[in-house]
Amino acid sequence: MSELRQVIIVGSGPAGYTAAIYLGRAGFKPLVIAGALTAGGQLINTTEVENFPGFPDGILGPDLMENMQRQAERFGAEILYEDVMSADLNGPVKTVYCSGGLEFSARSVIVATGAAYRKLDVPGEIDYSGKGVSYCATCDGFFFRNKPVVVVGGGDSALEEAIFLTRFASSVTVVHRRGELRASKIMVERAMANDKIDFVLNSIVTSINGDGAAVTSVTLESTLPEGVSGEDHAEEIATLPAQGVFVAIGHEPATAFLGDSGLAMDDRGYITVDGASTRTSIEGVFAAGDCADHEYMQAVAAAGMGCRAALDAQAYMDNLAALNNLE
Repeated sequence: MSELRQVIIVGSGPAGYTAAIYLGRAGFKPLVIAGALTAGGQLINTTEVENFPGFPDGILGPDLMENMQRQAERFGAEILYEDVMSADLNGPVKTVYCSGGLEFSARSVIVATGAAYRKLDVPGEIDYSGKGVSYCATCDGFFFRNKPVVVVGGGDSALEEAIFLTRFASSVTVVHRRGELRASKIMVERAMANDKIDFVLNSIVTSINGDGAAVTSVTLESTLPEGVSGEDHAEEIATLPAQGVFVAIGHEPATAFLGDSGLAMDDRGYITVDGASTRTSIEGVFAAGDCADHEYMQAVAAAGMGCRAALDAQAYMDNLAALNNLE
């Protein structure tokens, strides 16, 4: 087993790297297990980021993450590009087990593994990601000024995205696989009352089409049995012009590796924390970013939560040191 560390940060991205910056400056030399393929989180796959404070001209997502990583390393953080497969978090010493048989132990752990957007898994989705396909209206809506867009989904998040996009897009079409929207009544009423929003129900997107450089349309298919008609649904196969496709069918927190750890999570797999703090159900374990926050899910919010997790972890370790000195 390797040396006992003060703190291990599982996950990178704005939450993990911000926690590493704060803990590094405090002299704790954190180990950041950043992930073998997902280091930097979702921003690695993002083009222009215009709403992160301090960059008036915007910054590319990968550049922002590289800057954060370098800043964390400058203050003594160690970055390891491995995946954590499981964790034993109970007791005063926490141990995480990585791919390749590596294991590391620490007095405290910050989980900052984020969440992933659920994808449609249809042709064209990956090809046009960043070229018209988006998973965040708040992040990318500005780029679709006076353009027709499609929002895929039927829950509150999808309708919130649709309503937000009406500030920019020439038209917004909500596509949902069922005949009724899953969103709350008030959200449905708001969306229905907006003249810029149309609905195509009982329909699914089967492909996202483009000219190689940008999205031009989506192919829709009816979910109704053959010969059954319904209002506002696609034909058996139909093409809908669109220059933007916003996928809003939910997220999946990256917390599967915690399944046997005993850490309290909600029914969707998000880590539960104590009020406004980042303390979890296990003493000495803290959570930050999208793996614990399914409400805001913005880079700046994750960074702020990473700061709070670092301060909570530091207070925990300072308290441990004080107790040991008293003994």
